[in-house]
Amino acid sequence: MGSETLGWPILALATLVGSAFGSFLNVVVYRLPVMLSRQWRAEALQALDIEPPRLPRFDLLLPRSRCRCCHAQIRIQDNIPLLGWLLLRGRCRSCKTRISPRYVLVELAGGTLLLAAVQTWGATPLAASYYALLMALLALALIDFDTLLLPDQITVPLLWVGMAAAAAFETTPALIDALVGATAGYLLLWLFYWAHRLLTGREGMGYGDFKLLAMLGAWLGWRALLPVVLIASAAGIAYAVAAMLRGTATRNTPIPFGTFLCLAGAATLFMPPTLHLPTLD
Repeated sequence: MGSETLGWPILALATLVGSAFGSFLNVVVYRLPVMLSRQWRAEALQALDIEPPRLPRFDLLLPRSRCRCCHAQIRIQDNIPLLGWLLLRGRCRSCKTRISPRYVLVELAGGTLLLAAVQTWGATPLAASYYALLMALLALALIDFDTLLLPDQITVPLLWVGMAAAAAFETTPALIDALVGATAGYLLLWLFYWAHRLLTGREGMGYGDFKLLAMLGAWLGWRALLPVVLIASAAGIAYAVAAMLRGTATRNTPIPFGTFLCLAGAATLFMPPTLHLPTLD
């Protein structure tokens, strides 16, 4: 079922629901790296036979969201996707500190991506699965941009979900293409990592990038890997050159390559298959 059979109520509902998912994604992007940092610190202390301190609960559900400046609890009405930020005019209700527009942009992206998925693949389970992939890519892109981390808690489960989607849906890559794509995606960046390390003595990227490209290979198939890598490399080089020209980075400054892999993967998902590598049959 394509978008031409969908009425405006369904499309409007998709936008609203997607914006709500985008609001939750803001929570994931901020809290997941903090949760992982706490976990790693506790494991390091335990390895040294030191009892880690008991900290207040901090996960994706609790505590309730607060202003990072004055720590005032955000009211329910101020948490309404899109509308809350606009009504507050982008400032905290209590201390009037400016709230980053990125929050509302991520909410808008959540709605826009769901609308794009529904318009492209209809109101179908396939559209829902692709939307989950797109939201995961958005979360990974933002987390990597902020922290240079690509959490296994997102990439590894989504790799297996991609395999399941390949087995379940005829319109996704065949299961063998997904298996080859996941394997080739991991090995491609693994080989680049070791070649770069042997030639320069430095690490060129992290293992999270390997798993991310493996995840994309599972969802998109091996034929899509070349456009993904080419688009990500071009965007990464452009970003690095721009940062050096601005004086905010040097040749040795690490770049969030995972962010560009995520953007390239999302772009390739909507790309006609004729632009991927040709088939071998």
